[in-house]
Amino acid sequence: MEQYYHTNLYLNLLLLFISAVSLSFFAIFYKHKSQYYNHPNLPPGRPGIPYLGETLAFLTTGWIGRPEKFVTDRIREFSSSAFKTHIIGKPTVVLTGAEGNKFLFTNENKLVVVWWPDSVSKIFPFSETTSIHEESRRFRKFLPQFMKPEALQRYVGEMDEVARRHFASLWEDRDEVEVLPLTKKYTFWVACRLFVSLDDPARIAELGVPFDHVASGIFALPYDFPGTPFRRAIRASKFIREEYLMEIIRRRKEECDRNKMKAHQDILSYMLTATDDGGEHMSDIDIADKILGLLVGSHDTASATCTFVVKFLSELPDVYDRVYQEQMEIARSKSAGELLNWEDIKKMKYSWNVACEVLRLTPPVQGSFRKATTDFIFNGFSIPKGWKLYWSVPSTHKNEKYFPKPEKFDPSRFEGSGPEPYTFVPFGGGPKMCPGKEYARLEILVFMHNLVKRFKFEMLIPGEKIIVNPICVPANGLPIRLFPHEA
Repeated sequence: MEQYYHTNLYLNLLLLFISAVSLSFFAIFYKHKSQYYNHPNLPPGRPGIPYLGETLAFLTTGWIGRPEKFVTDRIREFSSSAFKTHIIGKPTVVLTGAEGNKFLFTNENKLVVVWWPDSVSKIFPFSETTSIHEESRRFRKFLPQFMKPEALQRYVGEMDEVARRHFASLWEDRDEVEVLPLTKKYTFWVACRLFVSLDDPARIAELGVPFDHVASGIFALPYDFPGTPFRRAIRASKFIREEYLMEIIRRRKEECDRNKMKAHQDILSYMLTATDDGGEHMSDIDIADKILGLLVGSHDTASATCTFVVKFLSELPDVYDRVYQEQMEIARSKSAGELLNWEDIKKMKYSWNVACEVLRLTPPVQGSFRKATTDFIFNGFSIPKGWKLYWSVPSTHKNEKYFPKPEKFDPSRFEGSGPEPYTFVPFGGGPKMCPGKEYARLEILVFMHNLVKRFKFEMLIPGEKIIVNPICVPANGLPIRLFPHEA
């Protein structure tokens, strides 16, 4: 009897537990659905499952190398250039095509503001008294002073010097190389040299280890547990700021006190002398945070583009030959040991068309988020305040409406006036257009010059798979065989 009683009790408790879980799940699902649908005249779409929404489908299309598929499938399904979904834990409206891009870019700071997942602020902590939006606005006030073409002109030679040393130490006298790790080393070296005047290869390599943890964890699942990429990124970010960047800042300020600092010699110099509207200088930790963000922003995107330049030049010998001819004309015009200059960059027109076509077909960044700051209407659809908006790069770049035969590699698309406005958007647009666009152009062209004047090459894995996680990269790092040009 007692055994029966206990068995009955356990069964009742189990049923009670199952009922509680079921009711909780139902409540969560109902809340998820009501939050999603309790707005009139939303764009068509679906919420997916509670909490996750359609995040897995959104990420999976990138993992299989077709990031535009999530967007284009829903455009066809709903017969609409705007649709609602639920990704990264947020109700989101996806705007597509030139019309959607134009709307977001021209309404920046009016109807929408930039938005990053909460996990980003844990890796890049901002001031306790200002928001990420305010920090971004302050940063962009003085950053263009360093990144504008006339300021960057004097750094072309420094980029070329770094590129020559990079190729001499890591490419020459080798039969085979894996391109992606090497382009990461190149772009990181250039950034360290131009941002903080760090030029010691040993220190740069030492810094590169924790830096890779930061870059890998930015868009990892935000689970702050031991051993996760996200936890490693948080710890590496703190280590870089406190052990490296703060020490560099301290030494630079000492140089300034002794009047040994050259005026505006690198971006750190600009930050140390810049003031806000109230005449206040940034704190050292704010400067360290922003330098770290710049290093990350200039690293993975440019290195991925340089890697895909190698891929397409390997696959398309006619394109390679034209780039080679253009670059060798420049090389032959230089005296022995003479570095590239701004006039040389201006002559690399076909090479830049090639790089732009690489950016069209394999944009490093697949899109970006905004947040609605008020209720508004887009194409007759209501967008509620607080909802997130996402604009997709590849779904525009591979739209045959804007680019006939979109899968074909055709640098002539960028001749003359080039693509229609708001159709080629690898650097974004509007007030939040990537301020490093011109910096990236110089870095990529200097890389192309030093690459083709030294080598021809072939891919060791023809048709190597492309993945997005979150940057678009070759799945195996693009191993190639090198064929040095005869002297």
